[in-house]
Amino acid sequence: MPVYEYKVVPAPQKGEKAKGAKTTADRFAVALTGLMNQLGRDGWDYVRADTLPCEERTGFTGRTTTTYQNMLVFRRVVEAAPVAQPEVKPALSAYAPEGAAPRLTLPDDQVAPVPGLGPAGKDVAAE
Repeated sequence: MPVYEYKVVPAPQKGEKAKGAKTTADRFAVALTGLMNQLGRDGWDYVRADTLPCEERTGFTGRTTTTYQNMLVFRRVVEAAPVAQPEVKPALSAYAPEGAAPRLTLPDDQVAPVPGLGPAGKDVAAE
């Protein structure tokens, strides 16, 4: 699972003049595109935009007012964390002698009878 670092920057407050950008919305889009492309070249991926409250002191008396800030959130991969792989061991290898194929043996009280077969695998129906 990758590990990310985040960067939060203020969204542009006004648009930029550009050829073909005549309306306020077009100019704002140009400013936003420029900011996003600049951060994208540095490896930052856009995540989301948030509007967050911010308390500010204004005026001579220092009266507190709440304003709202538009922020853009970006992230990039710092490092890819290694994924732990469980160690896989062959089944029943501890019970098999060296070089022999593993074999499963159970005590008689844990062996379920097979219909039609008696002890030692003899066909009781044929008798």
